[in-house]
Amino acid sequence: MPTENDILTTQNFFEVWDSFQPAPPQPVFYRLYYNSQGCPVSYTMEDLPGDFIEIDRETYVVGPANVRVLNGQLITLKPSVIIKKLTPGDVGTSCDPRDICVVVDQQLPHVKWNMKTNEHS
Repeated sequence: MPTENDILTTQNFFEVWDSFQPAPPQPVFYRLYYNSQGCPVSYTMEDLPGDFIEIDRETYVVGPANVRVLNGQLITLKPSVIIKKLTPGDVGTSCDPRDICVVVDQQLPHVKWNMKTNEHS
């Protein structure tokens, strides 16, 4: 048999439940973040630091890599030969000097490797 305390607790619960107002839904947006050359960095629905343009859902779903951002507009590039090559440099992923496949801490001896992209028509 419910006690008076149980009834008050149940009433309190329903009072709080009835007064609950869910937050309005947040707007949905799709963004393409790009680097200083206009190359895509990431397609996301998050608010991140950096340069971005708003894109439509279809472009977000496809996530094309053969695009550039020029003057705030998304430009689709003609199909071309894209050559990517790892090159040593001052920035990039720290790897063991004897084996590029082994990622090491920057405190250890290392060589930094970065992806270089070349496009040819």
